[in-house]
Amino acid sequence: MKQFNFTKTQIALCISTVLTAGVSTHIQAQEAEPSQEAQTEQIEVRGIRGSLLRSMNLKRSASGVVDIISAEDMGKFPDTNLAESLQRITGVSVSRSNGEGSQITVRGFGPEFNLITLNGRQMPGTGNTRSYSLENLSSEGVSALEVQKTAQAETPSGGLGATVNVVTTKPLASPGEKYSVSAKGIMDTSNEAGEDITPELSAVYSNTFADETFGVAFSFNHHRRDFQQQSAGIQGWQANVSLPDLDAENVIDARPLDAEGNPSGNYFFPRNMGYTSQDTQRERTNGHLALQYAPIDDLIITLDYTMTNAITGTNSIGWGMWNDYGGNINAYELDENGTVIFADISGNDGSYTATRVTTEVKEKSVGLNFDWQATDNLKLTLDYHDSSSENDNGADEGLGSQGSLVLGSDQLTTKTYDYREGDVPSAEIYWNNGTTELAPGEIDTHFSQFIHSPGKSEIEQLQLDGRWDNTFDIPLVDVKFGIARTEQTMGGSNAWSGLIGGFLFNPSWPEMLPDGMFTRNSTDNFLDAIDGGGADLTPNYYYTFDFDEVVARSEAFLTNDVLGGDDYFATTAYHPMGTYSESSVTEETSSIYIQSLWEFDLANLPMQLNVGVRYEETEVSSSVLQQVPTAVWWKGGSEWHTQYLDGDSNFLQLEGEHDVLLPMFDLKVDLTDDLVGRVSWGKTIARAPLGNLAGGRQLSGSPKIGSRNGSEGNTNLQPFESTNFDLSLEYYYDEGSYAAVGYFRKEVENFIGSQIVSTTIEGFNDIYQGPRWQQAEADLIADGVQATNDAIFAQIQANGSSLNAQGYIEPEAGDPLITWDISRPYNSPETKTVDGIEVAVQHLIGDSGFGVGVNATFVEGDVEFDVDSLTQQTPLTGLSDSANFQGFYEKDGISVKLTYAWRDEYLIGVGQSQGSSDNPPQFAKAFGQWDVSVNYDVDENFTIFFDGINLNNETEQGFGRYKEQFLFARQYGPRYILGARYSFK
Repeated sequence: MKQFNFTKTQIALCISTVLTAGVSTHIQAQEAEPSQEAQTEQIEVRGIRGSLLRSMNLKRSASGVVDIISAEDMGKFPDTNLAESLQRITGVSVSRSNGEGSQITVRGFGPEFNLITLNGRQMPGTGNTRSYSLENLSSEGVSALEVQKTAQAETPSGGLGATVNVVTTKPLASPGEKYSVSAKGIMDTSNEAGEDITPELSAVYSNTFADETFGVAFSFNHHRRDFQQQSAGIQGWQANVSLPDLDAENVIDARPLDAEGNPSGNYFFPRNMGYTSQDTQRERTNGHLALQYAPIDDLIITLDYTMTNAITGTNSIGWGMWNDYGGNINAYELDENGTVIFADISGNDGSYTATRVTTEVKEKSVGLNFDWQATDNLKLTLDYHDSSSENDNGADEGLGSQGSLVLGSDQLTTKTYDYREGDVPSAEIYWNNGTTELAPGEIDTHFSQFIHSPGKSEIEQLQLDGRWDNTFDIPLVDVKFGIARTEQTMGGSNAWSGLIGGFLFNPSWPEMLPDGMFTRNSTDNFLDAIDGGGADLTPNYYYTFDFDEVVARSEAFLTNDVLGGDDYFATTAYHPMGTYSESSVTEETSSIYIQSLWEFDLANLPMQLNVGVRYEETEVSSSVLQQVPTAVWWKGGSEWHTQYLDGDSNFLQLEGEHDVLLPMFDLKVDLTDDLVGRVSWGKTIARAPLGNLAGGRQLSGSPKIGSRNGSEGNTNLQPFESTNFDLSLEYYYDEGSYAAVGYFRKEVENFIGSQIVSTTIEGFNDIYQGPRWQQAEADLIADGVQATNDAIFAQIQANGSSLNAQGYIEPEAGDPLITWDISRPYNSPETKTVDGIEVAVQHLIGDSGFGVGVNATFVEGDVEFDVDSLTQQTPLTGLSDSANFQGFYEKDGISVKLTYAWRDEYLIGVGQSQGSSDNPPQFAKAFGQWDVSVNYDVDENFTIFFDGINLNNETEQGFGRYKEQFLFARQYGPRYILGARYSFK
């Protein structure tokens, strides 16, 4: 491979930029003869070195703060996943899904604050959100990723943190025939139920014809991965639950003492404790086709189509326990923060849950582009695209929904939660059989539920852009301008079967579940990479059983004749005991911008000034169809169910609007031939999450004590608006080598938070703490019986209240009204600030073949969550320090790359699914992962390669207010890939 003779002049820089510009949509690809003065030979530098050279040169020549990753070769991107590649960029870290990079956080701003575009076009989010999941897009056919961190008037709005543009292959930008085919075998060490080795096949082709006036490029990728996720989790933490009067020997309380010598401060108990083993098979097919035609020299017409089809099927077995408090608590230990680290609790049940779901994601984008050089100094571009993303969790042909079958028993004496040692809590159940192990013959059916929640996001966008090149003798270089019209729609529905098939083991049908259908398993190999998992976990066993067999037996036994009312078992989300709702949000945005580029000398220093402004108006409309809730009935224990008006639903229509003015400027100064300084200022926005814009009120269908929750939308939410300042210094000291340091500051207005309001709704009476409840509780205490919820349910009946035909106790007019905790998004009046430092070094060690890249980002701000306060807060999610390391050797046909990505502890979000009304937080622990890639060129065209991913078997862990408030731990294991690639140019 030929090395560039890099001469440190503006001429050499321009030549280098032109030679590498084929990776960017913002720089016209063209061929140029090398200048006699620079004597630079046009031979392509490929591989890791070539990718780093192209990226560095484009970064240097760009306006504003930009980072670029380019393909190492046709069909070969630096990492196995686009998100994993992006995390190599300074200030970018990733969130993971199923052990793969999925969505990005930039400078502490999470996925919802960053805009993903495809060839400059705004893409619909995945899963009914604005956040695009990059694991659904293969890297084959992608020539570059451009990360614009500072405001640009020409860039579509929505990227408050950054705008990431995915650039695909264009045939006329690189004439001639080129192709690459590759095959991989993927071995996931976590796999148990699937294939030990799964395939990935890829092909990329580009060619031009008819004197390079017509071109075609396409890429194809089919990927399959079989793996297992092992996890433990708590759904939420309850603050300040009712505590019984216990003897001193049953209480340890390490909280600080007040003036009277009593423990003071808040205290917290876990709602449940569960463990899950989930087997997953994931298949993804990607395709991209681009047709280009240049009928005249000044016009290029491009028609392109991009598609993704990803199917993920999971079968999981979970086991664990549910906790109610008050009279159920027998003993507990609190640490100094008030977090329970040990509890002995009576009542409720232990359960085993089999869950099956197949989710299909279909994404497509069709675009038409006219690129016309109207005159020598006027260029016009008309671009239209229609893009969509569909997400359907009912792709399982047998179920048509996500199904959960819950088995177990309530025949227990007590249960314990213990987090005094290790990183995974233990949850032991003491059964009435005198042991800590439930026998197969004692397992009974509890309930089943099925959920179908398909959704679709669509974007239709028309953009007209122009660039006028100045020919007058003034410092103005060019003026860019444009208008656009974007319509984005997100819609979806949710059908829930309700909790069907008999509840609470009463009556009991253990005879429908023979002993032989259960297989006992040891936990020795479960979460064994985490302290406290594996053989140290209690319970140290769990049962597995066949999902289809339970379905068949439930359909035969749990019929309407047996259960009565509307209840019967059926594998459908559209059950008469269930609920149905649907909603949609439409945004229509009109925008206009103008941007000018100036070049001049000041104090003998070359300067480049980019100034512009963008104006947008957005209209929002929301339509919600939902059933009308009428009451909450009690089935016993922890089972409370909302009832709905039969056959009656209503539509709610709401509207909102906002407009924004987004000015910006970038100033670049060549302080020396090697030293570049930048100053940038501008405004960016991120629009409200689409789900928050859907109006209407929804109440929980299963409002358990302590979790009487609901939600409302707010169609008139204003977008986050950030005023940004950047100051950076870049030192390009050698070929492919540079050092950079930058400071950034973001002041964010209209921060969107979740506000929980406790309210009552007329007609919704509460059996809990009503006269019958209080009388039953008093009777039990007088008889010396522990007042658990199950005992209270039975005592209320003994006191004269009968069950209705469906086996529920209904509320009475004398009962108090239910207090609902309604969550509603709102714009905070506060302005919050984030600032940080970015540092990066890239160094190629001469001709040795060795190179290294290191970067780090340090961020802070007044947007952190105050864990000691129970007041509702609007913090920034995703804020964390991050660092990346890349070391490589590339010479004589061999390349070896070792990478490490680290992200510090960060806030995932506010609110826990079964947390109390104080809106508790979710934090992720620090995460660091080692990967390796080895390539060997057998000859000029044929390469064999090996990739190792997550070599250190890093696990994902999370917690609540304090590290002692365990929320989740997930283990996947390393992956290894062996493959071969054939390329021709």
